[in-house]
Amino acid sequence: MGKIKELLIKYKELVLYVVFGVLTTVVSYASYWIFTDFLHIPYMVSTALSWVLSVTFAYVTNRKWVFESRAHGFVPILMEAAKFFASRIASGFMEMGMMFIGVDLLHVNDKIVKLVANIFVILANYILSKLVVFRKKK
Repeated sequence: MGKIKELLIKYKELVLYVVFGVLTTVVSYASYWIFTDFLHIPYMVSTALSWVLSVTFAYVTNRKWVFESRAHGFVPILMEAAKFFASRIASGFMEMGMMFIGVDLLHVNDKIVKLVANIFVILANYILSKLVVFRKKK
């Protein structure tokens, strides 16, 4: 058990990112499902709306628990949030592109495409967060 605890401490940031990445995916997928199946909003609009909800959730959790941001005060937090959302725009377009290709061109079930797209989005977002948004200053 000591070895597992040691690994968790060593890779705490990555473990927390995976945990909150899974939760962000749940927020994204659940909200998408509610928008499409219950509210009957077209899938591309639902994708955009679920993206906004999941990115907001991700910013709060990444800032507080994953990367333990040290930004304080209105302007520094606003700048950090702006960088976070800007970096997520690229992955948002990537997801929209994957949805278009998967659903419209390849005629795959939209829920399956959404799930696969989110795996790629999580990976891209970790790299952007680590290298751009929450980069530790030396």
